[in-house]
Amino acid sequence: MSQHDKPLTLLGDLTPEDFLANYWQRKPLLIRGAIPDFISPIDPDELAGLACEPGVEARLVEENGADGPWQVSHGPFDDATFERLPEGNWSLLVQAVDHYVPPIAALMDEFDFLPRWRLDDIMVSYAPPGGSVGPHIDQYDVFLLQASGHRRWQLGGKQPDNAPIIQGVDLRILETFEIEVDSDWTLAPGDMLYLPPGWAHHGVSQTDDCMTISVGFRAPSADEAITSYADYLGEQLSDSQRYSDAGMAPASQVGELDDAAVERMRQLMLSTLDNPEQIAQWFGRVMTQPKYIDQVAPLEVPMSEADLVAQLQDGEPLFHMPGSRFAWRSDASSTTLFVDGDGHICPLVLAKRLADPTPMYEDVLAIDEAATLITQLVNAGSLGFMGEEDEEE
Repeated sequence: MSQHDKPLTLLGDLTPEDFLANYWQRKPLLIRGAIPDFISPIDPDELAGLACEPGVEARLVEENGADGPWQVSHGPFDDATFERLPEGNWSLLVQAVDHYVPPIAALMDEFDFLPRWRLDDIMVSYAPPGGSVGPHIDQYDVFLLQASGHRRWQLGGKQPDNAPIIQGVDLRILETFEIEVDSDWTLAPGDMLYLPPGWAHHGVSQTDDCMTISVGFRAPSADEAITSYADYLGEQLSDSQRYSDAGMAPASQVGELDDAAVERMRQLMLSTLDNPEQIAQWFGRVMTQPKYIDQVAPLEVPMSEADLVAQLQDGEPLFHMPGSRFAWRSDASSTTLFVDGDGHICPLVLAKRLADPTPMYEDVLAIDEAATLITQLVNAGSLGFMGEEDEEE
């Protein structure tokens, strides 16, 4: 029996196969005690501190703000912002907390039955009693893990793309929200709710302060994908590939754009776009692009390959840098390691090891081409050495 044939506490009594076949992108799932005896890796003061940091994406939602209902403010905030808030009916949301708090990032390991490149980030929200962001829908899968306190969740069923939303506020709050039968639950710490895309939901903090951890997944829209792929493909195509109409019949009407001409253009576009190898190369790059481009920063002083080898031989572990994303793909001709939006041809065994998020030690140097590629990734800011202080933060 493989590890994925066994039921996970995280999924209740379901195996990953059961969950993916019957719930993933199909219907919600409530899991009581998904992580038993769960203690939040971050407290409200630490979350508020993050929201005050430049470069951290944070929002404050006030149901009855000074400027009107459902007022949304964007960070960075300061102490005065939090001091003026009422005792209830507001929420603080901080994106990508996994980039800054290693114990939050470690929660991703709980979801290893899903491809790591599919995960987007982990958001953490805090709300005093009555705090919420209103009934809404998300266009991506999300696991809502209760970290502390209690939150009441009500579901309103899968909504059409054009479901009416309240106009004039910086949130996509539904105009109407009808609670489905048997879809009203209060979650305690360690409980978790899975929601597929497009499912209406409303979460309200109860009588105690509440923290919720949201594990979200990356899913490009068709609009984003087509635009991005066209841009990528355009960089690969020769200027000589153009519309051609050799052998066409004489024009019967000089101004007519006839069916034959349209079909010739359609075939040119389809033959150009339908390239599985190019699609795979683009997909690997787009799914590993960092959520925040400026977070993966190249070293100001590049490291030499000799220095890298020496540090590994001295026993220093090498880590994926916070915010970096890795994936790999192998076909009959080669293997590509995708890192932070770039592709690197390398041996399969090396691609697999570098995409593995566990720390790397000296033994990785035994893999062909490892030292050269690792040095390149360290200098790019995708891999890095961290001291004990960094690990404990």
